[in-house]
Amino acid sequence: MARILVTGVAGFIASRTAERLLERGDEVFGIDDLNPAGLPLKEHRLSQLLGHEKFRFDRVDVSDRDALAAGVPSEPFDGVINLAARAGVRASVENPWPYVDVNVTGTLNLLEFCRERGIGKFVLASTSSLYGKGAPVPFQEDQDTNRPISPYAATKKAAESLAYTWHALHGLDVTVLRYFTVYGPAGRPDMATLPFVQRIREGRDITVFGDGSMSRDFTYVDDIARGTVAALRPLGFEVINLGGDSPHTVNELVETIERHVGKRAKIVHEPAHAADVDRTMASIEKAQRLLDWQPEVSLDEGIRRTVAWYEAERAWAKDLETGV
Repeated sequence: MARILVTGVAGFIASRTAERLLERGDEVFGIDDLNPAGLPLKEHRLSQLLGHEKFRFDRVDVSDRDALAAGVPSEPFDGVINLAARAGVRASVENPWPYVDVNVTGTLNLLEFCRERGIGKFVLASTSSLYGKGAPVPFQEDQDTNRPISPYAATKKAAESLAYTWHALHGLDVTVLRYFTVYGPAGRPDMATLPFVQRIREGRDITVFGDGSMSRDFTYVDDIARGTVAALRPLGFEVINLGGDSPHTVNELVETIERHVGKRAKIVHEPAHAADVDRTMASIEKAQRLLDWQPEVSLDEGIRRTVAWYEAERAWAKDLETGV
């Protein structure tokens, strides 16, 4: 049994990661600032965790160093999984400051927290957005990531660099995970999948940027959570992709949702965003070799589960504010 600190625990990936830790018998102390972005979904996810006897929670903003020190018990932890983040490519272009606060300053605070508390393992959530435009596919971890095209990607690059510095200076064991287009039940309201499920089911318009030919390496959230927990093993310093290993176009995503919802989409096309990349595809050789990990849930099965969740929670989920 391990005792793990999970940040951003009410978030999409973090809540499922915490569930997986609890399922294997670990103790989890979760923190989250519960900011207003997607708050009904955060409250829903957190409610699934609060009844577990080995789960504890406090409302803490990782960008506030004093609050972090005061809000987390002084007991020993075996590792920190940092999933607290401001995410989203397009929103970061409009308002980059919160991304710096959480993704950069928050990571710095947590790295110092590990050093001060003698915590030896740090798992950092990063993003496939670092690979930028024009990178050869599949994206490999040793490719150049020095030209991010969104503030979101830039702040994640800064977080990765800080994590390496704390590894080099203080011997912190760090695993950086670059996630690829994570989707699933209770997903983020600013990514395509949940808005598409909601709006197609309710007969509302959906927005597709470009002609729908952009492809993404969609990765189901349970697969991501499994890989994140596996990354707690000692590895020194490693950057590892976690991706679905089977890219699909946005048009294919829409068609899959239509099939499981049983309705046709009403599509409104908008120009592609300058910060969007044309395609993503992960090389997962390192994940297979170092984490014994590979994705297990297909897009078709993942969408089936997501639609089933939406139908079960439709009484309130139909009124969620969603947008991409």
